[in-house]
Amino acid sequence: MRVLSRYCLVASASSLAIAASAQERDPMLLYERDALTVRGHFQAGLNAVAEDNLFWDLAATTAPGSGFDPDTRWLESYIKPGISFEYRLDSGATLYGKLSGVASYTWGKDAFDYGDTGATTLEEAYIAIRGRLGPDATYDLSLGARELTLGTGMLIANGATSGFERGALKFGPRKAWEGAAIGRFTLGQVSGTAFFLDPNELPSTDGNNNLAGVDLRYDAPAGGYLGVTYVDVLNSESSYPKAAPGGVGAPSILPGGREGTRTLGLYGRTNPFDNGLENWTFTGEVAYQWNDRIDLEAWAGRVTAGYTFEGLAWSPNLTIGYQSFSGDDPNTTKLERFDPLYYQGSPSAWATGSKSASTFINSNVNALTLALRLQPSRQDTWTLSYAHIRANELNSPVQFGQATRVDLNGNVVSGVTDSHLADDLFLEYSRIINRNTFLTAGISVSFPGAGIDNVIGATADPWTGGFINVVVNF
Repeated sequence: MRVLSRYCLVASASSLAIAASAQERDPMLLYERDALTVRGHFQAGLNAVAEDNLFWDLAATTAPGSGFDPDTRWLESYIKPGISFEYRLDSGATLYGKLSGVASYTWGKDAFDYGDTGATTLEEAYIAIRGRLGPDATYDLSLGARELTLGTGMLIANGATSGFERGALKFGPRKAWEGAAIGRFTLGQVSGTAFFLDPNELPSTDGNNNLAGVDLRYDAPAGGYLGVTYVDVLNSESSYPKAAPGGVGAPSILPGGREGTRTLGLYGRTNPFDNGLENWTFTGEVAYQWNDRIDLEAWAGRVTAGYTFEGLAWSPNLTIGYQSFSGDDPNTTKLERFDPLYYQGSPSAWATGSKSASTFINSNVNALTLALRLQPSRQDTWTLSYAHIRANELNSPVQFGQATRVDLNGNVVSGVTDSHLADDLFLEYSRIINRNTFLTAGISVSFPGAGIDNVIGATADPWTGGFINVVVNF
């Protein structure tokens, strides 16, 4: 009996050691037995931001009575706890799901004059099933709030809005669509995704948008890809601005203009080349947009070329790109202003500039970009980015507020009278502190172009700023 008891004690200790070892490998593993696995998730961030001469102090000219302070400092934070599960069915399929939320807050006034405010919102809440349909075929079906990014993030990426009354403007911790029905099927290297999406918009500006569409993509074994995306706005109360005839006068507003807008996009990235082009990478994307109900026809596109200097220290990577989004021509009755929908607006994705991305959405702008990335070590990355930003159409809506003003002759004018908007420089440093902790810091400056100077009626001062943040992710 003592031998049996000693064996039980040893077996129990061994089980505890195995469990402890499993917890060391995955500290968020909450339960794992038979067919069920349950994991916890936690993400949090703290960000300190400083901005001087915000928006080139346009408010002093366009809204002098607003009391807007162009110099500000603020601190923002968020936490994102969650729990997920996987249950392996006898049929071989896997039932899975996730539940998470976001609590965010901003101390002090942010770039849009919101401060000491925040909100707690539901993030992900979905149930899904995935499995195989054959040797080379799989399916994945889900229903509920979750993240979805299609292609390169040009059209469908950010399913939720942060900042303003929700706080954490720069972090933008919310990504999940408020409602989503997603079906993904693969056959070899080809995948197809059908979707219905309801974005998680700010309560104060909810446009009751609903979108549906499909994405078809081929991923080459060597690493390149080619895809096509179609998006249809089924319902929307979001307005579209239209340039005044000849560009003189306030823009007209089309209530619910977005409803019925359809977009067809084509995107791709090259496979790794051999011989003389082995260090080159090329990407391209083009989108055509139309809405017969309001006579809309618009376009957008981007091309990039990147080269990695593999033989040099710090593995330098240089990328040059050009992106353009059509604006409304004030000399036509047609509406040509491109609607960027729900694009990924980070500097490494589809932002038009660094600071300028807070002012100009991806509509009626184009940008020539240059980025140099250096990696002194596996944990450290430095990135220097430059963007030369211009307007596609003069006297046509460009930025938030549409830059409506009165010229010297008393005429109301929207947009800018010179296409040069700004030149942005951005230096970013990223440090992987450990597998769960990341530090990022950056400084940036935006030099206004003649288009901004003409709005002010004088030479505008540069807009400068910086930030430092820490994010933990389990």
